[in-house]
Amino acid sequence: MDFALTEEQSTLQEVLRDLFDSKSPENAVRAQMSDPVAYDVALWRQMADQIGLQSLAIPEEFGGSGFSFIELGIALEEMGRALVVSPFFASCVMASQLLLALEDTAANKEYLPGLASGEVIATVALAEDSGSWLPDDVRTEAVDTSGHWELNGHKSFVFDGAAADLLLVVARTPDGVGVFAVDASAPGLTRAALHTMDQTRKQARIELDSTPARLIGSVSDAASALQTMLDHSAIALAAEALGGIGRVLDMAVDYAKVREQFGRPIGSFQAIKHKCASMLVDLESSRSAVYYALWAVSTGDAEVPQLASLVKSFCADTYLAACGENIQILGGIGFTWEHPAHLYLKRAKNIQLTLGTSDFHRQRLAELIGI
Repeated sequence: MDFALTEEQSTLQEVLRDLFDSKSPENAVRAQMSDPVAYDVALWRQMADQIGLQSLAIPEEFGGSGFSFIELGIALEEMGRALVVSPFFASCVMASQLLLALEDTAANKEYLPGLASGEVIATVALAEDSGSWLPDDVRTEAVDTSGHWELNGHKSFVFDGAAADLLLVVARTPDGVGVFAVDASAPGLTRAALHTMDQTRKQARIELDSTPARLIGSVSDAASALQTMLDHSAIALAAEALGGIGRVLDMAVDYAKVREQFGRPIGSFQAIKHKCASMLVDLESSRSAVYYALWAVSTGDAEVPQLASLVKSFCADTYLAACGENIQILGGIGFTWEHPAHLYLKRAKNIQLTLGTSDFHRQRLAELIGI
């Protein structure tokens, strides 16, 4: 079993790093942070039209490129490294993976080509004000009115919910939870952008008042499909975290080479060497875990649920710790608004909390492996 990237995958990684370095520099990220809805539309179109990123993990029969989850993970790693402000995670991971897991062929033929081309932005509305990502905690109601579904309730922490064209809303029916497609222009739907700690990842609150919706797949299959989507999305977040860890390590090492104390670079001091070495060990450990999990998804391995909780908890905590070490190495400048260190710290905290905390995933992992 070889987990080294192929030549094509390495080329993709190099192309994406160059693209995001040039198109998503720090000043561009900061400019998009100021607007709770904004993202770089020109970059989004370039990603779709020139590279086909949005179509990577979508089967060819639904307008995609038919690549595997590994290539999608490489894209997410590079986006996490550059803190790209984009609806990519919401649309190309959460929404796309949920549609595929529901196995509704008619819906997939209708919605996935638009997602693959980047013409349609979709998101998943699951969590509510409790912050729980468990389908069992959903309180939004779906009512069948003469063969047509209407939704009533609210959703919180919806990624790119204010910019999405299509919302996949999880709601409760008399027979259990179901997934419903809601058009952004549907009557009774209101959206409000949320001002969050991590301004590089947009979130919104959704209100639904007798909003017409279309049931995707069946209610009996929805819970399983949602869990598959959550597992794949957790691994995608770990890939993002991997990119972030690599970036803050580079940031710390570059600074340690040029900052001097007592007439010598601080990187020559043992304490700084040890911090950087520990960060490197954590980076490589995270890389091994993430690439294995990406491979497991791409091959349909039965261990995906366990791996999802393992890499989500490990990489999120490692990312947050690396951000803290980076700030310590940077010293006073690392605490300022002008330096990008805090942007990565906030993204790391966002990843740690999204789709369940690290404690939640460690407990879930223990239950899945029977301890």
